[in-house]
Amino acid sequence: MSLMSVRGFAVASATAVTAVGSVVGVASGSAAQTSDAEAAAADSTLLADIPAGWQAQVQTASLTQQANVQAIQADASAKKGAEESARKAAAKSAIEKKEAAEKAAQEAKERAEAKAAASRDSSSFPVQSSYTVAQIQEMAAQMVPSGQFQCFSNIVDHESSWNYQAVNASSGAYGLFQALPGSKLSSAGADWQTNPATQIKWGLNYMNGVYGSPCEAWAFWQANHWY
Repeated sequence: MSLMSVRGFAVASATAVTAVGSVVGVASGSAAQTSDAEAAAADSTLLADIPAGWQAQVQTASLTQQANVQAIQADASAKKGAEESARKAAAKSAIEKKEAAEKAAQEAKERAEAKAAASRDSSSFPVQSSYTVAQIQEMAAQMVPSGQFQCFSNIVDHESSWNYQAVNASSGAYGLFQALPGSKLSSAGADWQTNPATQIKWGLNYMNGVYGSPCEAWAFWQANHWY
């Protein structure tokens, strides 16, 4: 092969590789590669002077460069996707931990309130000859856990309208919770007929013991209109 042919092969090889790089650069948005692509097109006729075996080597080098560029782009895309997935997972984990902490704090609060309420009985309140609805509700608020009070109050509203001496004329049910017979209330204290605090203690124990909580008792009441 003549010196001119070897030189032509070298130029053509460089031109072909540059041409592939230029095409890849243009596809990825690089304006700087445009002039190279045009130059490669102008010199492409040099490939005709290269032996077939050497043309294959040039083409192989070009394809290898193209594959490398594609691999780099794929790696960058995969890295970005992994980072986004990790960010979402971290955000989800933080939310779940926050919710778990809030739930644990609420449960601890309710346990503390239930413990404090359980320690109260009729002796915790001064005995009076009569009580107003507001006074009775204040007693209940101090004895019933705050998260359960509204459910507890709903039942009393429907059963007796907070009248601790309410009597059902037909059945004889008595008190805030319309216990039947009324003497059931005595399990909470001998003054069950005259002390609303004693009745509240009995009612709370009954709801917790039979239904699990005042809110579960209220759910049953709503479905059956009795509890």
